[in-house]
Amino acid sequence: MPGPYGRKERPEPPEPLGAATVDAHTHLDACGCVDAADVRAVMDRAAAVGVTRAITVADDLASARWVVRAAHWDERVAAAVALHPTRTAAVTEDEFAEVERLAADPRVVAVGETGLDYYWDYSPPAAQQEWFRRHIALAKRLGKPLMIHDRDAHDDVLRILREEGAPETVVFHCFSGDAAMAKECAEAGYVLSFAGPVTFKNSHDLREAAALVPLEQLLVETDAPFLTPHPHRGRANEPYCLPWTVRGIAALRGVEEDRIAASAGNNAERVFRLGELPPVEATP
Repeated sequence: MPGPYGRKERPEPPEPLGAATVDAHTHLDACGCVDAADVRAVMDRAAAVGVTRAITVADDLASARWVVRAAHWDERVAAAVALHPTRTAAVTEDEFAEVERLAADPRVVAVGETGLDYYWDYSPPAAQQEWFRRHIALAKRLGKPLMIHDRDAHDDVLRILREEGAPETVVFHCFSGDAAMAKECAEAGYVLSFAGPVTFKNSHDLREAAALVPLEQLLVETDAPFLTPHPHRGRANEPYCLPWTVRGIAALRGVEEDRIAASAGNNAERVFRLGELPPVEATP
């Protein structure tokens, strides 16, 4: 099956889940989607295996404009808007004003992904922290969840949330901490979203974390087209690949896969208020 980006190929679809669930974080533009027909095709593939909704997430201003349009093309898609921490080296006030305007769209369900990334050297830590604080304030002004990107920056992310005062709902996208951090986040009321790496056999700390998160604070995601779950690591990812992550978490926790799928789906519906979204207009 041809892949949506580069030379990578998509794996054959997994067995469908027995309960519907939601991909809490994906990047449909990076998956190769350009127009409404592309989005519809991706979501049709996802729906065929039980992934009935997806949150498509921006990482820069151009992407933010696109994800808002995509959320108005398909009822099954909602958007999250922010500037990724690696894109914060030279943000202007006019650019952030546009982010704020886009984030206020009624089909945008979160401010994200924002946070800190000390792995890449694209933006100075001071700039990242300043714009993370600005995004926290934006989420609180809009009354929308804050969707966090945290890579090699756990202590500073948690410190800044404490200093600024966290929004009512905080989602750690692609949670990458250990069991101790997962416990601290859960006790703070944060929601933890797990992606493909939780299925990797060498992700011992992450797998321990996924095993102890309270079920009502757990989401599942693909972060597509990245982080394809085992057994297709390295191949192209899409929302239809989510069942492999669901099954991996179910095995870790020793529960039925449908329980994880249904609970994560219900959590996403609640956290992102998906039932309150206005309908989309008809698309060609």
